[in-house]
Amino acid sequence: MNITRRRGAIAFFITLGVILVGLAVTQSAWILLNERTVALAVLGFILFSLLIAGVVLNTVFLVREIRRNERQDSFLNAVTHELKTPIASIRLYLETLQRRPLDEAQRQQFYTNMLADSDRLLATVEQVLKAGQLGQRQRQQNRTTIDLGALVAECVAITRQRHHLPDDAIVLEPIPGDVRLRVLGIAEDLRTAVLNLLDNAVKYSPEGVHVRCSLSIAHYTWATLRITDTGIGLPPNQNKRIFRRFYRVPGRTMMRIKGTGLGLFLVRNIVRQHDGEVTASSPGLNKGTTITLKLPLAGTKDSAAAPTPSLEST
Repeated sequence: MNITRRRGAIAFFITLGVILVGLAVTQSAWILLNERTVALAVLGFILFSLLIAGVVLNTVFLVREIRRNERQDSFLNAVTHELKTPIASIRLYLETLQRRPLDEAQRQQFYTNMLADSDRLLATVEQVLKAGQLGQRQRQQNRTTIDLGALVAECVAITRQRHHLPDDAIVLEPIPGDVRLRVLGIAEDLRTAVLNLLDNAVKYSPEGVHVRCSLSIAHYTWATLRITDTGIGLPPNQNKRIFRRFYRVPGRTMMRIKGTGLGLFLVRNIVRQHDGEVTASSPGLNKGTTITLKLPLAGTKDSAAAPTPSLEST
């Protein structure tokens, strides 16, 4: 569907360009063939204004297409790297196991490393596949009541294990009042969203991982999850852009950190499909980032009646 819309937009602006050129030629011929009257001057001014507006619109479209193509090229390069690196690593371990006699401790270490590489490979493939699914349609089926606190605790444990982190690297604070936060949704998708947020917090903390997660109730009807890190933070005017598909924050420090540009796009669309919202805030570069995720509590009016926002078509 996205490809069809894109082709339609391109065809529209090509047609617009042809029409504008035709108008320019027609206007020039008319002025040459007729006397300079007030009516002709007014008509010429109107046509010229339309011409300028069309050129501006066409230029904006072309700039957007160029930026989109650049993001897609970056995405393809990132995905290629994310796929090739673990495959090359697994192949190297297998060749070593095949050619050299190793003691049992070394063999077990190799097996552990290959499993970690295969998990990384699987995570990349699943991320790309899920981005395609979410970009095509909304998922409304199989919604159940989910204990958000238990799901976040599970994701914290998975992230610690995946990145070989100590318990104090990612801390989940107790819920005030020791209440259970239940939301209505698809557990698999919400797990993907929370894992992506935690992975980002770890990945963008190159000087040391110190992540704090907190759950609370807002306005009696919303479950709020805040994930705060002490990493490289965000430059100004990037708080909303980071949720776009394929978008990577510009800058040398940012670009050194590998990624596909899909993680936060997935988070935003999953949260929107659950009638929630997600926002990012940062005091500035090297001052950390806080991601706030809000979902309607199960059984509230917001949960039952809130309209599901449409997904980004780009």
